[in-house]
Amino acid sequence: MQSQGECECLVKKPSHSTQDLERVFQGVALDIKEELVETLSPVSSQKVIILSGPTGAGKTTLSLELARKIGGEIISADSMQVYRGMDVGTAKATLEDRNKIPHHLVDCRDINEIYNVKEFFQEAMCACKDILLRGKIPIVVGGTGFYIHALLYGPPSGPACDPEIRKKLLEEEEKFGSDLLLEKLMKLDPVYAKTITKNDRHKILRALEIIEVSGRKVSDFPWRKRALLPYLDLRCWFVYYPRKILYHRLEERCEEMLSQGLLEEVVHLDRLGIRNNSTASSAIGYKQTLEFLNTAQTEEDYKEYVAKLKAATRHLAKRQFTWFRKEPVFRWIDRSQLSNQQIIDIIIDDYESKSKTCSEEFLPPTEKL
Repeated sequence: MQSQGECECLVKKPSHSTQDLERVFQGVALDIKEELVETLSPVSSQKVIILSGPTGAGKTTLSLELARKIGGEIISADSMQVYRGMDVGTAKATLEDRNKIPHHLVDCRDINEIYNVKEFFQEAMCACKDILLRGKIPIVVGGTGFYIHALLYGPPSGPACDPEIRKKLLEEEEKFGSDLLLEKLMKLDPVYAKTITKNDRHKILRALEIIEVSGRKVSDFPWRKRALLPYLDLRCWFVYYPRKILYHRLEERCEEMLSQGLLEEVVHLDRLGIRNNSTASSAIGYKQTLEFLNTAQTEEDYKEYVAKLKAATRHLAKRQFTWFRKEPVFRWIDRSQLSNQQIIDIIIDDYESKSKTCSEEFLPPTEKL
């Protein structure tokens, strides 16, 4: 059994001179990881805690306290925390906290490397097994719904992400909006398009990308009604604040990130080539900051930048609420009603029980963000 550290290194991009050679090495590394995951026999008695929630819900603080109390190690399910240097804008746990509680899938890619959901699935599964073999408890923490969905049901089928096509689609989205892209998808694949809405931004982009790369419709791939993977007993929690409280927290969070040096961080990443990574450069906080850097940077430009940053952060939270409402295995906890200690006790009690805690108090709220 390979260690988690070895697993993280498997897909590290080699420094060869041609892109074709790099793709060959990456493909071999992913094949190795696929074989590793496939050799894992179902171990339903081995439990993994998944702690998710919208941005600004305090997942990091809660997960650190939980890990300290239960003997856990944290696996990040944040698609941007994998990148070195993307610290302030992703609200990474501090180095001090990461030295006290081991973190996995954090700072494991350079800004010029592409990272996708298939790699996340393979590395997260590898990390889970490594943590369990050492007698510790894996705690998956993050709000990237697409990644967590893959951990529950397996990574999606279909061709690998194509950076050039994705960049072109992002430019179309920026120019014409999601409505037009959805209309385009309706013409190309009406069966799949009818299952999503204009708010399912990632699904629209990915569907159009698959069609262009493969020449096949998304509805041609086996993607619906997949069963939960049998490898692990996943205990899934979604923590949140009601809208008014959350929006106030997000306002404060944006101001705090700016005071902590978000602008300076993006200037540094810009020098390292973040604009060449279409995924990283479109992340909340980074996209708005890069746009501000393109302006004359007047006082009015700065005010508009801050307003856009806060609006985009609110919209991210809305999308996260929408996504996780569709995940039936998650139990929801209103953080405004319980202390951190009470929430931790609920999660630990559920972890120690044979059956999952099911109660009306853990249903999603009727209020929509």
